[in-house]
Amino acid sequence: MNIAVWDTYVKRDNDKTMHFDILVPSEMKDEQTIFDYGKQYLKSKPFQTGQLTTNECRFCHIEQANKEIIETITKNGYSIIEMENCN
Repeated sequence: MNIAVWDTYVKRDNDKTMHFDILVPSEMKDEQTIFDYGKQYLKSKPFQTGQLTTNECRFCHIEQANKEIIETITKNGYSIIEMENCN
């Protein structure tokens, strides 16, 4: 499965910047749905964050997904890779 990687940076309430990737099937083009996935992820955090808009989330590239990511996307519609300041 080819996936689209959306590079995302969102401010936390402590002024740190979260960096995470939203992974979706490569044929998904609806930006609002992708942003909604990111917002769902942010709601799962125990701290407050800033908004997620086109300024914070941008398409980066297409790549081949591994088995674990394919399973998560099949189950949830998306997957998240946490990079910095996500916990």
